[in-house]
Amino acid sequence: MDVAANVYTMSAGRIVALIAGVVGIVGLVVSVLALVRPASRVGTGTGRLGATIALVAGPVAMALGGFVVATSDGGIGTGNGRGGGYVALAVGFIAVVLGGLALARSRRAA
Repeated sequence: MDVAANVYTMSAGRIVALIAGVVGIVGLVVSVLALVRPASRVGTGTGRLGATIALVAGPVAMALGGFVVATSDGGIGTGNGRGGGYVALAVGFIAVVLGGLALARSRRAA
């Protein structure tokens, strides 16, 4: 039987899930900015840079989150990072979808 990790213990799974979540959130925020304000610094006029950043950050977050989910040996709440891995998968997927929309919009505007 697996013993749950301490609440304050940062296991390898938790650290990788945390990094994946941060990368996914960065991709999500940049994709939203590219959609809402394509003429800003992130969008560089058409939103292409923000869309590209989101389309890179999203799959990275999904790959790291999938790695954590696949290699964790306990369930959610055991300290292995499985919950964070699922969140990173979802946030990375949303970043990819919104980044794709921003890229399609930038191609129409160009």
